[in-house]
Amino acid sequence: MRCLLVLLCLAFVPFAQASAPASSLQGRLIDKVLVIKSERQLHLVSRGETLKSYRVSLGKQPVGHKQREGDQRTPEGFYWLDWRKKSENYNLAMHISYPNARDRERARAAGVSPGNMIMLHGTPVDDEYPEWFFHTLDWTEGCIALTNADMREVWSLVRDGTLIEIRP
Repeated sequence: MRCLLVLLCLAFVPFAQASAPASSLQGRLIDKVLVIKSERQLHLVSRGETLKSYRVSLGKQPVGHKQREGDQRTPEGFYWLDWRKKSENYNLAMHISYPNARDRERARAAGVSPGNMIMLHGTPVDDEYPEWFFHTLDWTEGCIALTNADMREVWSLVRDGTLIEIRP
């Protein structure tokens, strides 16, 4: 009977969530944050290994690279999480170093402002709309949003100066 129980447990191992609990990640250096826009996923990466993944919400126009201020797109490319703040509107927020030199040049050539203040942030606390409402759609102006619990975890695990790659 024990053998049957062990085999049954082992059968479900491949289906277990690959992400480790945050407590087991404390002390591990997160050297990259990877966002896959088409999957609505943010991955915390250490030495090429994904340690934890989260669902994210994107800008209201999620397809394509940010071209200009106000286009409601989330940028794509390589940036840095360069500073952080507690936000009245979005709880915790980490700044993404958009625009980079390529973004500024593209916007200059088009005669538009590239925009700025792209953040990785939590979800508004709103009496009219519960947090799950925001988490099921793309609602930001171009930022990347997580649930507040997930944002608190990312905040505690990711240092300022960490690379963030945002892929289509």
